[in-house]
Amino acid sequence: MFVTFEGIDGSGKSTQARLLAEALAADGRDVVATREPGGTEAGERIRELILSGPEIAPWTEAGYLDSSLAYQGIARGLGVERVLELNVHAIRGILPDRTFLLLLDPEESARRLREPGDRIEREDDAFRSRVAAAYEELAASFPERIVALDGTRPPGELAQEILEGVRQHS
Repeated sequence: MFVTFEGIDGSGKSTQARLLAEALAADGRDVVATREPGGTEAGERIRELILSGPEIAPWTEAGYLDSSLAYQGIARGLGVERVLELNVHAIRGILPDRTFLLLLDPEESARRLREPGDRIEREDDAFRSRVAAAYEELAASFPERIVALDGTRPPGELAQEILEGVRQHS
């Protein structure tokens, strides 16, 4: 099963991905966990350049499917259709079986982020608001795949709901 986690910065994606991977491994399942960009030596170097390097064009930022649609397609105004076309070609049509979207208020996101943060985390409140709205739009557009969850809930409680959702879907 192919599972992804999405949400604005500080929403708990890394925490939930780690908790799910640990729970599935404890069930005896083979688990491959990665992040985009990243997961390989080259990917980590690209991630560092994109997040910590100089200002770059929005097309250069475009990463994996839903984050690209939210951040670049909607929030940066490149257009959902154009970014979707680029991503579908790059991923050869392989879509996640389930995407867990951790919803978080943009103000809470700003409070959770550590200073100074990477280039995208340093974006202003208006940008974070556009990204949050973009994710909600994507959840409404793809309800069969995207499960929206309240990112303010306790991490253990969220992790249990996510694990149950994965077990039911697989």
